[in-house]
Amino acid sequence: MNAKSLLAVAALAAAFTGVARADEADASQFAVQFQGQRTRAEVMAEAATVSATRSTEPAGSRVAAPLKSTVDAKAVRAQAAEALRLGKIPSGEASI
Repeated sequence: MNAKSLLAVAALAAAFTGVARADEADASQFAVQFQGQRTRAEVMAEAATVSATRSTEPAGSRVAAPLKSTVDAKAVRAQAAEALRLGKIPSGEASI
């Protein structure tokens, strides 16, 4: 029984040591060198013009202007009431 548990511990230790050495320790893949072609002043001038011309209003936040209609609101309500009375507009579970 003791030999089985010792063997299991040794197998687990061997498995975890392989996982621990899976990557480089110096993290050299994160050290990226970048050489730009523009000066700092050019970038700052471009950033200033972008912020001056961009709208701070979120997209789609404007309310649409009301549509112009020649139909009277009382006539529309009367037609809707008549359609409901005649059963042309389903309601309740029948509306599915």
